[in-house]
Amino acid sequence: LVNVEVVVPTSSISLFNFTNNSDCPDSEAWDWLYTMQPVYMFVICVLGIMGNVFVLLVFCLHKKACTVAEIYLGNLAAADLLLMFSLPFWALNVANSFEWQFGSVMCRLVNMCASMNMYCSIYFLVLVSADRYVALVHTLSHGHIRRPWYAKLSCLAVWSLGVLLSIPTLNFRTVKHMSEYRVSACILNYPSRVVELACDILLIVLGFIIPVSVISYCTWKIIRALQGQVTDRFNAVNTEKKATVLVLAVLLAFLVCWVPFHLITLLDILLRLKVLGGCVLHNVLDICNQIFTYLALSNSVLNPILYVIVGKNFRKKVKEIFEQICHQKNIFSGFTQSQTSSTLKTFT
Repeated sequence: LVNVEVVVPTSSISLFNFTNNSDCPDSEAWDWLYTMQPVYMFVICVLGIMGNVFVLLVFCLHKKACTVAEIYLGNLAAADLLLMFSLPFWALNVANSFEWQFGSVMCRLVNMCASMNMYCSIYFLVLVSADRYVALVHTLSHGHIRRPWYAKLSCLAVWSLGVLLSIPTLNFRTVKHMSEYRVSACILNYPSRVVELACDILLIVLGFIIPVSVISYCTWKIIRALQGQVTDRFNAVNTEKKATVLVLAVLLAFLVCWVPFHLITLLDILLRLKVLGGCVLHNVLDICNQIFTYLALSNSVLNPILYVIVGKNFRKKVKEIFEQICHQKNIFSGFTQSQTSSTLKTFT
């Protein structure tokens, strides 16, 4: 999301970037996008916070310890929450004609949260797919690495990597008055074109090509392993299969939501390098950038829905938590009635 663009006429004031290197006329489609952007972001924000908080509560309140896959999925939900908390600021910013009113510090922090979500979420999925790969392909030989302690250490490493890769956003993001548009916008103010392209290439390589290659390889091996296993051979195998189906659904949703965004980012880099050109392509890329950005944001809402629809173990955890809460209420209610009864007997 480092180069997600929210465009105003004859310019690009982005969620993560600002460019003004085109003399092409703007498309009429922007009027519709301006109207929909704040509403869409608020809806995504509310649904995303509710869903991911629900997921974290289920993982935290369940009496049994989380599995390795659940530790990774829980951290993925936390990364999605990080993005959801930043969206209201940008929704208000777009509604206020891109006039940033929250100060320079919040400009940096809000965008750093969004950048961290992009990197952390995909690398948590790398960990999830690697865990499923080990569980199904190397069941006996590498089982010792599938321990909660290793999972927590891996999550700490991913969060640290997210902070490290978000340093350019923290460093170059600033509030700058754009006199030609009469707004003080929160923009990425790169010192040079070379630095801008270097950051974009870093995003494509470390934020997409490498992790997606690992995920694709692990997924291919996982599917082959599932096809070669006997359905009812071992209960442990069945348990791993149930968890794997959920993981595959989450991976598919992520790829559907994020691949178009990264492809558009790659084409935008080629456009700025003059490898591609033309006003038609420029306007198409700008509009597609907007649409695919919001498709990417939708991924944070889809994950909790997938847990409920696809995750049998997750639904089982939810049911057990509700039963536990109802049981505690019954005990408390019985205790209260007993205490009330004894009090009445004392007075009579």
